[in-house]
This record gives sequence, C-alpha cells and structure tokens, in this order.
Amino acid sequence: MVVQDTVETSQTVTVNKHKHVAINFGMQELALSLDDFSKRILEPAMAVLAAAVESDALGNMTKDIYNIIDGDAAALDFSHVADAQAKLGDTLTPPDSRTLLLSNAHVAKFLNANKGLFNPQGGVSKQYRKGILGEICGFEVGSSSLVSNHTTGTEVKATAYLTNNPVVGALMAVDTGTLTFLAGDIVTFADLFRVHPETKVSTGILQQFVVTANHNGAGDMAISPATVTSGAKQNVTGLADGKAVVKVGAAADELLNGSLAFHKEAFVFVSADLPDVSQFGAWGARRTVDGMRFNIAKQFDILNYKIPARIDIIYGYKTRYPEIACRIHADG
Repeated sequence: MVVQDTVETSQTVTVNKHKHVAINFGMQELALSLDDFSKRILEPAMAVLAAAVESDALGNMTKDIYNIIDGDAAALDFSHVADAQAKLGDTLTPPDSRTLLLSNAHVAKFLNANKGLFNPQGGVSKQYRKGILGEICGFEVGSSSLVSNHTTGTEVKATAYLTNNPVVGALMAVDTGTLTFLAGDIVTFADLFRVHPETKVSTGILQQFVVTANHNGAGDMAISPATVTSGAKQNVTGLADGKAVVKVGAAADELLNGSLAFHKEAFVFVSADLPDVSQFGAWGARRTVDGMRFNIAKQFDILNYKIPARIDIIYGYKTRYPEIACRIHADG
C-alpha cells in the first residue's frame, strides 16, 4: 500500500480595487418622491458603477483562462457550446452550476444558427420573443455587453518559436522567434499533451496554455498552467526540446472572443467596507446589493444648496480554478 499525504492549499485574494461614482443633486431632486429619485438619480449612477466593476473583473479574469474552443472564422453555433461542455467535462468540472456567458454578438449568432433545431416549445418561444436563451446544453445562459475581447500579439498561428530545453514550471524556455505574444494569448506546444486529472494517462489532446506576461524573442515565456510531469498534480506528458509553439484561436493582431463557459467556483469576488465617514461629519451608510458591499457618503453644500454624494466600492477578485472555465472563440 502506498500512503500519500493530504495537502490542503490556500489562495490569497487581494482587495485593492477601488471605484466610485459621484452625484451632485439639488434640493429640488429631494423634493421628488422616493421612487422618482431612485429611478432618475440613483439607478443610473449605480448602473455606471456596476458596469465599471464588471468590466474590470471580466477583462482581467478572462485572460487567466487557458482552455479555449477555437472556432476561428466560424459563426457561433450549438457545436461550440457542446464542445465547451465537453472540455469542462474533461477537466472533471461538476455538472451543476455551469454558466455560459455570451457577448451580445454571440447571442445573435447563436439564435440565428439554431433557429431550426427541435426544442421545447416554451423554451424556443422565449428565445425568439425575448432573446433569452435560458438553459442550453447543461448551462444557464446569460449575456453581457461587457464581455471582453482580447487583441492578440503580432505573432501568427504557425509561429517560428521552438521550445529550448524546457523544464517544468510556469516558464517555458523558447528560442528563434521574434514576434510578440501578449498576456492573454493562447498557445500549445507540439507533443505536450494533457493527462487525465485522475489516472494521469495521456489524453492525446494538446494542453492549452495562456501567456501570462507579454513576450517576444528567445527566453522564458510565462505560461499558465505551470507544467507538472509527475506526481499527484501531474497535468501534462513529458517536455521536449525543439518543439513547435502554435498560437491558438486568433492570428496576428486579431481579436480573441471573450465569451465564457464556467462553473461558479472558477472565480471569486470579494468586497469590503470602507471606514464609516460619519466620524468625519458627513452622512454615511453601507449597503449590500447582490452580494457586493457599497459605501455611501453625502454632505450638504450650503453655498450652492446642493448635496454632493458618492458611492464607493473596494473589491478584489481571483481566478481560483481556471481549469473549470473555458473561453469560446468564434468570430465568423
């Protein structure tokens, strides 16, 4: 019997992001009914703040994800969604709580591509009357105008780069190339295959990696996931010298779509309270909305008979388990 130690790991989420929205309303606005004031003043301000936070989080966490469905030059259709489901299944992603987050452009392409498929009448009618996709292929489907496309580096798909006596870890030694990769680009390395997470047997499928720092020329390319070739955390087969580096998805200076398929545990978002401003003479309050903590402060401006106010949030986020998330690229 081989006894293995149990190892528990932890990750740190840094709460260092700060955004706010400022409002300066007059006393006449306060004379409105509470419903009118909320609709005309507060809701638009909160929408701007929420969009700024969502854009920041999506734009950065998307670049942490190394799994991708490569539908370059094709319009998004059901096969891409099914492939995303299969890729998550291959990484042993739990079947519950999976989400498909599509850009608005991808929603339009998906509706058009699948208008002839057989589906429950109620679900189809909702899709085409309201543009709501609902549940598809094991995913709860949503859309966002803030899904972030990524512009890739100047390197083409068939790169001139080769591996150069690489060693295991988060750096891949390469040589001979001159053009650029940008953080967020996806690459594979010839003959470097993904292994099954439990049996550690080669799947015969190339492991995809995301470039985590801008790179050009010979040297160490920063990648994720870090390569592990043995032990309980093994994720790839053996490394080799002189293997071709291939760019996945977009070609030189092209957009890589940001639609995502993921399990809810892939990402973590944290917000916290700021100091209570009432101790400094202003009116202050804290509110929780959709799990996010907002801090509100206001003060009376006697000179202009107005009330300047601001709503602040401090927050942080982390891609906790990138292996249970997948980008979907289909730009046709």
